[in-house]
Amino acid sequence: MKTSQAQLNFIGVLHGDIQDRRDAPKNFDESDRVGTLEIFPQYKAGLEGISPGQTIVVLFWLHLSNRDTLQVYPRGDKSRGLHGVFTTRSPVRPNPIAISELHVLAIRDTYIDVAGLDILDGTPIIDIKKKLRE
Repeated sequence: MKTSQAQLNFIGVLHGDIQDRRDAPKNFDESDRVGTLEIFPQYKAGLEGISPGQTIVVLFWLHLSNRDTLQVYPRGDKSRGLHGVFTTRSPVRPNPIAISELHVLAIRDTYIDVAGLDILDGTPIIDIKKKLRE
């Protein structure tokens, strides 16, 4: 099988107060942390239709994650035994993509204030999508 090169364009960066992975909530649905998605100006038109009160799905590139780990203890609980990363939401994986459902608090030009963060400050944003069902 031939593999090809892919190009990934980051659309923005996250600003929040989570500086260390140990301080991050285990998942977005367990978090009340707030922060701001800074979307780069060239992607501003793509924000049309996002409004306060809405839930959006945000894909992040976990740029600081280990990409060589293939087995983890779910949520760090060794009593559960090792699991393959593809059966977990672990941030360490070959392609460190995270998905979070974030509640939109406010929009200021190309800045989206959100609640529900479980991602480190400075993490690149890959994409934003509409939540499947609200």
